[in-house]
Amino acid sequence: MRTLISTAFISLDGVVEGPGGEPGYRNSGWTFKDIEFVPEAFEIKGREQEESAAVLMGRASYEAFSPVWPDMAEFSHYKTLPKYVVSTTLTVDDLVSNWGETTILRSLDEVAALKETDGGPVIVHGSASLNHALSDAGLIDRYHLLVYPLLLGAGKRLFSATDKDTQKLKLVEHEVYANGVQKNVFDVVR
Repeated sequence: MRTLISTAFISLDGVVEGPGGEPGYRNSGWTFKDIEFVPEAFEIKGREQEESAAVLMGRASYEAFSPVWPDMAEFSHYKTLPKYVVSTTLTVDDLVSNWGETTILRSLDEVAALKETDGGPVIVHGSASLNHALSDAGLIDRYHLLVYPLLLGAGKRLFSATDKDTQKLKLVEHEVYANGVQKNVFDVVR
């Protein structure tokens, strides 16, 4: 069974919207403009690329990343990995042709079936709504969080507001950097 890892830049109050400057969000670009860059805080991002065997995202994140990431040296390894997009509206004609193998999944049942296949970890980038659904369905196995010492208030949040039973997490790796960013890696306890 494959491990499903949710990775996120997240504010202390749980916001994940617009960390890299994506348009349409008031505080867009908060990871760059408000906090000093400390390279060692991003070690986990390089490790994620090396260890991941596939990438999973929702439609909106696919539409944001697919025009940019295929040509970025920082994400070159992702070009070689299979990508899966969870969407009920996206069609094959909507997929970019320069980013390698991409498969559209139509339901969480298809994500659960993907987890049952052989292969290494599947990493989820962006995709706030998809993260909510995956978490509520019990499909996320691990969280890689870079927590920024910011309170952003409004914005899309990583964690679902669904009324559900407590979900326990086990901290398996952590570090605090000179700029106040915290790396927290949690396994979901089943």
